[in-house]
Amino acid sequence: MSRSLIKAIKLLDCFKDKLEMTLYELVEESNLPKTTVFRLVSSLEEAGLLVKVKRSSHDVKYRLGLKLLELGKRVSEQLEYRKLALPYMRELNQKLNELVHMAVVEGDEAVYVEKLDSTKPVRLVIQIGGRSPLYAGSAPKLLLAHMNDDDRDNYLQNIEFEKITENTIENVEELKRELAEIKRKGYSISQAEHYRDTMGFSYPIKDFNGETIAALGVSIPITDYSKEREEMILRETGKTAERISRELGYW
Repeated sequence: MSRSLIKAIKLLDCFKDKLEMTLYELVEESNLPKTTVFRLVSSLEEAGLLVKVKRSSHDVKYRLGLKLLELGKRVSEQLEYRKLALPYMRELNQKLNELVHMAVVEGDEAVYVEKLDSTKPVRLVIQIGGRSPLYAGSAPKLLLAHMNDDDRDNYLQNIEFEKITENTIENVEELKRELAEIKRKGYSISQAEHYRDTMGFSYPIKDFNGETIAALGVSIPITDYSKEREEMILRETGKTAERISRELGYW
């Protein structure tokens, strides 16, 4: 992580017990050089993370900006929909006895924020907090397909592919075709693109605005695959994603 970023976070941490602080209080509290504090405070103010409170030329202090409240609200909402989705995910997990997971976009990656394992002796293990590039796997590709156009175009223009498995997509044109197909079908399938010997199936979870906020996925060992099994997993996963979306106000 960037040293400047770590120092900026250290400055924000200074406000844990104080509503407002002067520059010199921040220097003393953070134990950082004065020039560093001045530079970082200016950048944090520009980003909306700190706000200057100027009562007079001799009374200038800083407080946390509302941007942090907005970011905190988003984290809170994410935790809320995880809590709301969990009973439905558990029901799907028990019905299929397969790995059920939920992923969201963070930066240019998909992050797995919830999962329920199967009880099979041979099974895929995904860790909560685990990450995947957005071009590999059913949930990541689904999230990429449902990004707003500007963000998706920016991602595709700057993408650097890594060949994770022999089935990983490795060029933009192939990925664009795959994303268009996902949007057309309404769901995503992957075959050993991120994890070898594994197939994945994912549907979008939508909020009350109709925006895709997460991907609900099921992953199975490729040895358990059959067309009949695929159809059942897609049917049940789609119904579950729809039920969660309706709980979130999507109709």
